[in-house]
Amino acid sequence: MMMEERTYKRNATATVKILVIAVALIACTMYFISLKGKPAVSDLKLEASSAILIDLQTGKVIYEKNANEPLPPASMSKLMTELLVLDMANEGELGWSERITTSSYAAEVPGSQIGFGAGESYTVRELFEAMAVHSANDAAVALAEHIAGSEAAFTVLMNNRAEKLGLSSQTVFANATGLSAEDLLPFEEASNQRDTVMTAKDTALLAGYLLKKYPEVLEVSSRSSVKLASTSQKLQTTNLMLNGMPYAFPGNDGLKTGYTPQAGYCFTGTAKQADRRLVSVIMGARTPEQRFTETSLLFDYGFQTDGLESLIGHIQSKLGIQVG
Repeated sequence: MMMEERTYKRNATATVKILVIAVALIACTMYFISLKGKPAVSDLKLEASSAILIDLQTGKVIYEKNANEPLPPASMSKLMTELLVLDMANEGELGWSERITTSSYAAEVPGSQIGFGAGESYTVRELFEAMAVHSANDAAVALAEHIAGSEAAFTVLMNNRAEKLGLSSQTVFANATGLSAEDLLPFEEASNQRDTVMTAKDTALLAGYLLKKYPEVLEVSSRSSVKLASTSQKLQTTNLMLNGMPYAFPGNDGLKTGYTPQAGYCFTGTAKQADRRLVSVIMGARTPEQRFTETSLLFDYGFQTDGLESLIGHIQSKLGIQVG
């Protein structure tokens, strides 16, 4: 009798699971039917030089365009600088409250800046947040020099980390900021022997690894501004897709913009809706607006066309149901 009861319970449990799956699938199907007429991959027509969209959880490439072509990434290369700082902080080799005295090269490096002078003092956390939110080149150089002794030595660490991550040989880091070698020629202390190049695919892989290993980076990258305690200075984000910004996209909480005349306008973005997180890369857009509007197109396409398959798999996983 007891065996019959256990068999009955197992069958009842299985029946409940099947009913839950059926209801979920019907709901999902109705939802995705309602999306009829939404962007198809053939409708994207991205004008950026290179692009990619991946599902962070599965690693699936949802869309790509010239994704293996090495191009200048501008400040998107700071994602590697961020990763090295987080690695060292995580391993206890670098303290967030540790103070860094700025060099003349860090103070004079062109592009986006905190705007400090030589000999000023900032914490590692302040410099990291200024680099991640405001894309401050002076902060990136100060961190690089403090960590490795020189920017050139820091680039060795960057390329070693890229190799360890399994990024392709097409991606080569030349400095801590993503500025062109031409921009850095006036500075003797700079690493200015060549230009940084990255592929969109490698950039997405780097961003994905950063998000998985250090999800706390989103607490920083999701901010609309950062205030430096040392100066009470407020620095604005460069990501105009955050909530409340002109190109806001639901669920966007990072990650890194970039611009140089050689690179054009670039953006590595990430957005999460329900249990899905997507990572996108746009390289070589002609205008600052285009990098955001084309990222929105990618996110729309990714969430709307791949959502059913992902959601079904998630439901099956939660219920412990294996298929195949």
